[in-house]
Formats: sequence, C-alpha cells, structure tokens
Amino acid sequence: MKQLGGIDASFLYMETPETPMHVAGLTLFEPPADFSGSFFEHFREFFLSRMHLAPIFEKKLARTVLELDHPGWVDAGEMDFDYHLRKATLPAPGSWAQLEATVGDLHSVPLDRTRPLWQFTVIDGLDDGNVAIYSKVHHAAVDGGAGMAIAAALYDISPQPRTVKPPEPKQPQARKPSIEERALLGINDFVQNIVRQQLRVIEAVPQALNTLTDLLLPKPGDAAKGVGGLPQLPDVAGMLAPKTPFNVTITSQRSYAARSVSLADAKFIAKATGTKINDVVMAVCAGALRPYLKAHKALPKKPLVAFVPISLREAGNSDSNNQVFGMNCQIHTEIADPLERLMAIRGKASESKNLAGSVKDIAPKDYSLLGAPLLLPGLMQLYGRAGLADVLPSAVNLTISNTAGPPFPLYCAGAKILALYPVSIPVHGIALNMTVQSYQDRLDFGLTADRRAVPDIDALADLLEPALAELKEAAAKRAAAAKEASA
Repeated sequence: MKQLGGIDASFLYMETPETPMHVAGLTLFEPPADFSGSFFEHFREFFLSRMHLAPIFEKKLARTVLELDHPGWVDAGEMDFDYHLRKATLPAPGSWAQLEATVGDLHSVPLDRTRPLWQFTVIDGLDDGNVAIYSKVHHAAVDGGAGMAIAAALYDISPQPRTVKPPEPKQPQARKPSIEERALLGINDFVQNIVRQQLRVIEAVPQALNTLTDLLLPKPGDAAKGVGGLPQLPDVAGMLAPKTPFNVTITSQRSYAARSVSLADAKFIAKATGTKINDVVMAVCAGALRPYLKAHKALPKKPLVAFVPISLREAGNSDSNNQVFGMNCQIHTEIADPLERLMAIRGKASESKNLAGSVKDIAPKDYSLLGAPLLLPGLMQLYGRAGLADVLPSAVNLTISNTAGPPFPLYCAGAKILALYPVSIPVHGIALNMTVQSYQDRLDFGLTADRRAVPDIDALADLLEPALAELKEAAAKRAAAAKEASA
C-alpha cells in the first residue's frame, strides 16, 4: 500500500455531500471525417488499451486499521468499467447551454470511494456533430500537473494514435496480512510518520527562522518602519476580502459555463503593457466580474481578492499527487479603467508572489494527525451545516487558476481536440472558481460555481470576451501613444 501524504488526504477529509473534491475537464472533440458508428464504443476500446499508462486508473483507496492515519492506494483488482466509462446523449437541439448544464449535473455527483476515483462520460448529440468528454478524477490523486500526465497517456500529437507497449502481466497477489498484523503495521507506520515529520520540522527550524527574519526586518534602504524603528506590521483587517454573493455556504449543485478567448490578444496585451499572461488572465476575470456584480448591485468598494494556486511541481515530475501552494491577490475590481486595473493587478501579483515564494519552502507539505480520517471530515461537515461561511469574514472571494497547455493540436482516439475546458472546485465560502487552460491559440475558461450562489453563470462567462476586447483596445492605444512619442 502506498500511503497518501497529508496534502493529498486533505482533499478526502474536506469532501462532504455539498463539496465534492474531484477536478474535471470538458474536452471537445471533432471526430474524423470518415468516422462512423458509436464514438463511445470507439473511445472505450481506445481508453482500455491506454489506461495502464496512468497507474492511478487501477488504484483504489484502502483505510488504515482503526483509521489511525491517512489511507493509501492499493491495486483495484476487478473493475466495473460500466461505472467508470459512461455515455450521455443531449436531447435536441443539443445546444452549448445544454452541454454546460449536463456538465454541471455530472460535476455535482461525488465519486464512489469503494472504486478507483475516476469517471469519464462521453457526451454526444451536440448540434454541430462534435463530441465532448467530461472526465473527473479525485483531487486526492491529482493536481493540475499530474492531470497533464494523465493527458499525456491518452493524447497523441497526430491523428494516427501512437503504438504503446501493452501492460505487464499482473503478478499474483501476496497473502493478505491478518487483522492483528495489519493493526501492528498500521500503528508502526503511524509512529514512523510522526517521527519522520518531527525530524523534518527540526531540520526546517533554521530555514524558518531565516525566512521570518527576512520578512520582518527592514532591508537596507527601506524607509517604512513602525514604532521605535521596528518594521510596520501588516494590517490584518485590511487583508480580509469584502463580502460578495460568492462568500456563502454552498449546496451540492453546480452551475458551469465554458468560453474561449484569443491567446494572441492576451499575449499582445502582456507585451504592450510589460505584464505577464497570468496578470492579463486575472485582469480579464476582474473585467468580467466588475459589470456582473454591478448588475447585481453587489460590487464592493474594496477590491475582490482571488486565491491563485501555484504549482511546486518540478519540470519532468509526473507523480500522481498534489504539489501545489498558493497566494492571495487583489484583482482591483474597484478600478473602472481596464489598463489601470491591469497595472494595479501586476503590482499586487508581484508582491503576493514574492511573499508566497518566501514562505512556500517552509510551509508543511505533509502531516500526520491521530484519527485524522475520522476527526477532520466531521469538522468539515460541522462547518457546512452550521453555515459559518455566511457569517465569518473571508480572506478571499474566489479562485482564479491558470495552467499552460500545449501550443500544438492534440488528438485522442484519432479525433482532433478542439478545446480543453477545466471544471474545478467551489467550496464553502468560495462559491466561484474561474480556471483557465491555454491550448493552441486560445485561452479556454471553465467557470464552476454553486448553482444557488451563481445561477446565471452563463451571464458572467459572456462578459469574458468583452473584458478582453476592452483591455486590448486600451493596450493598443497605449502602444500607439508610446510609438508616437518616440517618433
């Protein structure tokens, strides 16, 4: 059994009926021109020939004895592929809105923990003849980087699928240990985890002290000091996010919308303004959120704050686990001018990233807590049922995540991939998640929300393209003025 680390296991503990913890994708396919028959059956056969390339597909959870510590992954044995590979057909006319609603419904259903934690649904009946696949995997198994490793197993760079090596013959299973042996092993593993993590804490103390010193003590030339020459402490109250319709206790139902905008336009804006693509993505999200909240008479005077995940995954690392950190960044929805808003976001993003970079190396990447599989889920259910997100202040308003994808076309089972839309996780107190995946010349936005908090998520999604156009126009005027001034 390969035991889950504390971060991976946390996604299991955070899961309640209202907060499923799976991440997903909506992939749009163009079948080959000469294709006939059932694309579902075609994809099923193809998938079964490739699934051994991503080991997580054949693993399921196993609890430790008495649930003393985090669960682990074990071989799944016999699998029910009628559960894991499914088909859905849209009723006529097969519109995009119907596809989004179907994805919202599918995303509302938690995965069965007695089985491997994944499920793919092939969706046909689209009015343009294309086919979609909604694929979900539990966040305990993958983050965005590990998800790309799964994609690498299934996708090809040409219409002709590459030849893959067949799976190795499965070894006969060893004798299962007795209950007494499992109990002894479980207690021994738990003690070893505690000792190992305490040693890591001790080893990290010097680095932690150095980091805190760098954060607190003013650097040479810094003018800002507090009383008696000591550094100015941060204004904690000022760091809290304003209340919005997104900062509420959520239900088990999801709303979803997917849109694509021009990556070339985003790159033009970044070059013209000296910003980064991630700054532009946050500015586009802010440019859509501002009129949306204004129309709902819910635009705060203070800037909205986004939680922005940061990958800790090193290049070439394809382990199926979570290697993420994060930062909070103001996205300045209180600023009306799009270019001024972008520059303000750039400044705050730089500050937040520097702070996150200072502390990420000392942040705990694993933990053991006696009885965590029993204690922590109970606390999460209590938090939701008590409606604490409705009354407690929040540090963030929403999640914005941006993942770089391939700039070249991909194929799966001989079908060309037209778009890669993310489908992500809202939680209590953060009912909106705006996740972006770049692919070829586009930025594919997936907006996932609680259906009660954001019932009209399509209206918000429709504001993304105008927000980008407004920003591009302002950046073009700035570039033209700079060129004229230098002439």
